[in-house]
Amino acid sequence: MRKPTLLALTVLLSAPALAWVPKLEETTAKNVIDGAYGRRDPVPTYQTLDLTVKDGKFAAGDGAVKAFDGGDRCLADWLAAPADFTKGSRPAAVTVSGQADQLYFQAQDARDNFRNLSAADALGADLAGKRLTDGLLRVDVNVRGLPSEKARDAYLVRLRAPDGKMIAPTRKSFVNDFKQDAGKWSGTLVYYFEPLKAGVGASDRVDLLVRTEADSNCAYSVGLDLGSFQ
Repeated sequence: MRKPTLLALTVLLSAPALAWVPKLEETTAKNVIDGAYGRRDPVPTYQTLDLTVKDGKFAAGDGAVKAFDGGDRCLADWLAAPADFTKGSRPAAVTVSGQADQLYFQAQDARDNFRNLSAADALGADLAGKRLTDGLLRVDVNVRGLPSEKARDAYLVRLRAPDGKMIAPTRKSFVNDFKQDAGKWSGTLVYYFEPLKAGVGASDRVDLLVRTEADSNCAYSVGLDLGSFQ
């Protein structure tokens, strides 16, 4: 079972420059670090889709969100009244990232503390152990309008591969940013996926499927482009 995964890693690491990197290697690490230190333009290490609504349209653009279940009325209601949470909370932003993004923050921390960080040091066991494990993809979903903190456990998310296969997260967590305002909660949900094991390529487009905590048939599809970052 391990050999196909290792082979997939090898193939994916030879993908085009802008493709999600499931396992950091020296060239990518150096490019990310050089960007953090200002020696080159920063390398894109994440993709964020702004799902806030203004004038009946998503900030991320037309087609950023599609109705996956429940019919077009679900999407129409969201666009017509984005701050009406009587039918459930709303995702406000989705960010997808991998090891390279976490390395960027490590490099920034080293620079801010007047230290130099080499690619070799970055790939060493100490710093590597503080990043995502190989093959993991992180998806952050910022939500608004939850009726309670408990309700965040009711969110259901899946990745859908180009072949239609649904991929469940291997684990989930929460960012320590949850707060209450006017009786509703907002904050960030974090999900970790292993796309390689489902045959997803490093530059593929995938869909993030989302069901909120609401007792409703409504579910949404958010398009993610793994070829837009490293």
